[in-house]
Amino acid sequence: MRAGAELAGRAGEMRSLSEFESRNVLDSYGIPVVDATLVNTQQEAVEAAAGTGYPVVLKGCGSGLTHKSEVGAVKLNLTTSAEVASAFRAIEAAAAGGLDGILVQPQIWATRELVAGMVRDPQFGPCVMFGLGGIYTEVLDDVSFRIAPLQERDAMAMMDSIRGAAILGPVRGTEAADRAALARILVSLGRIGLENDSIEAIDVNPLLLQDGGFPVAVDAAIWITR
Repeated sequence: MRAGAELAGRAGEMRSLSEFESRNVLDSYGIPVVDATLVNTQQEAVEAAAGTGYPVVLKGCGSGLTHKSEVGAVKLNLTTSAEVASAFRAIEAAAAGGLDGILVQPQIWATRELVAGMVRDPQFGPCVMFGLGGIYTEVLDDVSFRIAPLQERDAMAMMDSIRGAAILGPVRGTEAADRAALARILVSLGRIGLENDSIEAIDVNPLLLQDGGFPVAVDAAIWITR
């Protein structure tokens, strides 16, 4: 999302929640998020991975870690306890003490990556965003904005307005996106902004389409007023 860029000039006025805190906010509004366990020791990580079922993902979790992949604090497709233990140590080293813990999540496979979010505009208030996601979100620059509150028809119009709207249809043997589920997410993001004045921005990226086209939030960041 471009929330980070748009709000950069106000960085001193805001702080980011950790991913664990952010996902809990989304979950409380009915937004589907990937299961996650927050651990603090290598042994806890190994036990959580076994309970989750392989393969798993380990991610550093801390309020200052909004670009985890760039600092080496994300380890994907771990298939053994030895790999989990090694990944835990590597993330600890990469984060250089800036951790609240480490998240253990199931590896989610998906063919399409979307982005959704909310940014509080000084003039218009909470605005909801939707578009093509993943690591090339800024390069693709294919997003749509609407002022909250949203109704389902507004969310549907947002989906249709992006240049890559065809990706939401049945593509290369994949099922069409569950547009009703996506609409509920966008409506809920608007509600979060309207009901929580301290939340300045939300970034859900990626929002993955799983088998069957059902969306799930795999990573999330929320910025709040200090």
